[in-house]
Order: sequence, then C-alpha cells, then structure tokens
Amino acid sequence: MTRHIIERVMSVLLILCFLLLSWQAARADGEKKNEEKNYRTVLVDPGHGGKDPGMVGAGGLEEKGINLDISLKLKKRLEGKGFHVVLTRETDEGLYDEQAENKKLQDLKRRIRLIEEESPDLVVSIHQNSYEDPSVRGPQVFYYQGSEEGRKTAEIIQKSLNDGLNVQKPRTEKGNAGYYLLKNSTSVTVIAECGFLTNPEEARLLQDSGYQDRIAAALAEGIEISLLQSGL
Repeated sequence: MTRHIIERVMSVLLILCFLLLSWQAARADGEKKNEEKNYRTVLVDPGHGGKDPGMVGAGGLEEKGINLDISLKLKKRLEGKGFHVVLTRETDEGLYDEQAENKKLQDLKRRIRLIEEESPDLVVSIHQNSYEDPSVRGPQVFYYQGSEEGRKTAEIIQKSLNDGLNVQKPRTEKGNAGYYLLKNSTSVTVIAECGFLTNPEEARLLQDSGYQDRIAAALAEGIEISLLQSGL
C-alpha cells in the first residue's frame, strides 16, 4: 500500500515537473518573440544606383557612390547601437529590370514596396545636393510636408548633422510634398542631403572616408535621439 502511494505521488510530481518545464519554455519563447518585435528597425536607402548616377559634380563625381559609402557606414553605426538595419541596396545596382521602359519609376516603386514589406520604424534616404551657386554648401534634411512626426524627426537629425559636422551656416529641416519617396512611403521618412557636390570644397570632403564617418556618426545619433523622443 505504501509503495502504491509513493508511486502515485511520484507520478503526480513528474506531471507537475513536466507542466512547469512546458510553461517556462512557452514563457521564454514568448519573451523571445516580444524582443524580436520590439527591436527598432531603420531602413537606410542609398539613393540612385546602377545606370542612375544621381547628381554628377565637377570632374564627373557621381552621387550614387557617395550615397552607398555613407549608407554602409551608417548601417554599421546603427547596428552598433542595437538597431536592426535594412538597406535598399548594398552594391552599385538600381532596383529595376534592365528591360524596364521607365527604370527610374520602377526603381522608386520597388523602394516603396520594400518599405511596405519591412514596415520600419524610420526610413532615412541618403542623397547629395546640388545648386547653381557653387558657394552653397551644408547638409539639409527633408520630410513630407504635413507630417508632424516627419518634421520632428527631420529637425532632430538636422541638428545632429549641423553639430556633428560643425556647419558654419546651419540649415533647417524643410518640408516637401513632391518627392516620390516622401509622398508614397508608408513609414516615417526623411531624406538626408549630406552636402553639395556643386561646392568644390564640400565635394572633396564628401569623398573622404573620415568625413563620411562623421556624417554617419551624426546621422546615427540623430536617428537614435529621434526614435527615443518620438516613441516611434
């Protein structure tokens, strides 16, 4: 009789242990999934690429290569801060088919589709600027006009660029309602024009790896602050 009771008690204890272990495993799996859902995703978009060189500056300097260089450095910086980073391109290729009649439009549509698929917390598109007056220089951040979240994000990133690059004549963020990416993006999106390729001195700096690192560091800091403050 005593042996029978002991066996039953042991069976109950084994069942309880199994249930406890199953509960702990389910809880750990749930926590892991929550962590995966809670990480911040930033989509970094190196503008242009492939047959689309973007702005071409003095001496044939092409924007697309500088955009990619800065974007790769920015990705590394953001990952170091714990962000999940998605790039629209990682090589000198456009997001279009060779046989496409309108490669530019297809490229832009595919960037938008990637944003829709990834649903990032923030999109930062990297570009370089140009102007008819070669003395004009400095970074400027654009956001979709009418988007308050976009404006606040652009304001923070603009300040970070102005401070990090020690800009002598700081620019302010600017709203735009016509840029395709800003108008059609399903996530908060800003376009960071890092400098002017039409300014000889700035064009030289923008090709320098050390200066690109400074841009990436300033962008990463601004992105981090904007996401923390906005609650995105």
